[in-house]
Amino acid sequence: MIFLKVNENKNDLNNNFKNLINNIINYFPKYKLKEEYGNGVLPDERIPWGPTILLAFQHVLAMFGSTVVGPLLMGFSPNTALLFSGIGTIIFYICTGGKVPSYLGSSFAFIGVVNSATGFIYIPGGNSSNPNIAQASGGILACGLVYLGISMIVIFAGTKWLEFLTPPVVTGAVVVAIGLHLSTSAISQVATTGFDAWMALVTVISVCLVTCYAPGPLKRLPILIGGLTSYILYLLLGLGGIGPGIDFSGVGNSKLVGSPPITAPIFESTYISLIAPVAIILAAENIGHLKAVSTMTGKSLDKMIGRTFLGDSIACILAGSCGSIGTTTYAENIGVMSITKIFSTLSFLIAALIAIILGCLPIFGAIIQTIPPGIFGGLSIVLFGITGITGAKLWIEANVDFTKPRNLLTAGIAVVLGTGMIDVVVQWGNLKIDGIGCATFSSIILYQLLRDDWLKIFNFIFSKITNRKINNIENDNSDSGEVENKKELNVEGQELNNLNNPNTTIDLINPNDNNNNNNNNNNNNNNNNNNNNNNSGSSNSTAIDIDNNNSN
Repeated sequence: MIFLKVNENKNDLNNNFKNLINNIINYFPKYKLKEEYGNGVLPDERIPWGPTILLAFQHVLAMFGSTVVGPLLMGFSPNTALLFSGIGTIIFYICTGGKVPSYLGSSFAFIGVVNSATGFIYIPGGNSSNPNIAQASGGILACGLVYLGISMIVIFAGTKWLEFLTPPVVTGAVVVAIGLHLSTSAISQVATTGFDAWMALVTVISVCLVTCYAPGPLKRLPILIGGLTSYILYLLLGLGGIGPGIDFSGVGNSKLVGSPPITAPIFESTYISLIAPVAIILAAENIGHLKAVSTMTGKSLDKMIGRTFLGDSIACILAGSCGSIGTTTYAENIGVMSITKIFSTLSFLIAALIAIILGCLPIFGAIIQTIPPGIFGGLSIVLFGITGITGAKLWIEANVDFTKPRNLLTAGIAVVLGTGMIDVVVQWGNLKIDGIGCATFSSIILYQLLRDDWLKIFNFIFSKITNRKINNIENDNSDSGEVENKKELNVEGQELNNLNNPNTTIDLINPNDNNNNNNNNNNNNNNNNNNNNNNSGSSNSTAIDIDNNNSN
């Protein structure tokens, strides 16, 4: 009997182990082979191995420029950044089950806050290592933890609260402020010498020409091609005695293969208070990129937002734990997908492995360190300009109405704070907030403070506490010029209403769709109320929409 029980237990363990392995295998795509891929490839499909590897290299080239430039501007090792961009992409792949095609690279949102916290100024060709990497890494790790907390809330409560706090007018203002805040460092690099200023101009023109006129996929490599072209020209002019030339002494002293520098984080409240709020920007970027991928694939990925946050935040935590810059999903690789129409996540997995290999080549990082200030400044002008205009693009795509004082004041004040506070921080004890932090918090607070529907909010809270309603509150503003304001008040009241009503969805990215959805909900609510009135035979006073939705 004992022998039989032992055998049964072994069989149960074997079955459980087999079930676990099968669940893990089924969690990831099986990647159906698609020989003909002219009409596109979905995330759970793949093309033959040869083209897949070539496509992976294309993704590496697309992310390479920004992933390397970002850490250099903060005094971090580009090799370490490449290593953890690859590791972060693999973590992202695991958390999303290989269902979301994205690559994680260095986030430019950290540049301003890290440089403000550490006082670092990048000098090409000089001592480009930040002496306060450990403290900055502690802030980046803390940012990742905040981001992880956001991901947990999103997984269990959805994203409506986040979209409610950070609508396009807010996220757009913060992104514009980041681009303009960083512009001063680009100009200082360009102004190193007169020769560097001319080479910066050549770099900017090269990048623009590649972006607009290069054939096919080469259009998605403007930073790499434009920078390489200017680098070769800078080298040739130096050899001809026209320019200062490029110093390769550091390359000769570097190893061919070796592990990148790893730095343990140090936690200081000053650095944490400046860097941690970047988590809000990372979340907003992630949502925008996910919506872009959904549009291109024709499949909604909204249910994956929590898991994409989870993967991105864990990657950020790991990077901060080892002295690297935080990561974010990359628009550059989304651009590659828009051209190729190949969304297979297998290519991103291979691209991540290639990035890890590059990160373990110290000589590669030494070559990157030789980029002259003029070329670096030219690339920075393009990258920071695109960053700023991306914020304006968010406003346009979301049809933000700047005739409304609420939107105008929120965006205008945030942009000025982010742009003007270059070497200025707001400090309370050990707590410090730089220009980007002030732009972020001011835009969030102002947008909510300047609401037009405070009477509705008050009535909503009052009704919840006392189970009574304040009727006809809109009659207090019955002037002839208030008709349009009442319409806006009803629309904005629906934002709060929808957060309380689980049967209603709200899309702050496409607000026009919300109006249609809300009108349909209101019609249904009115019909329900009419039916209730007919059944009871009594007449009710006018009640606000929030209560109607709750009664359903």
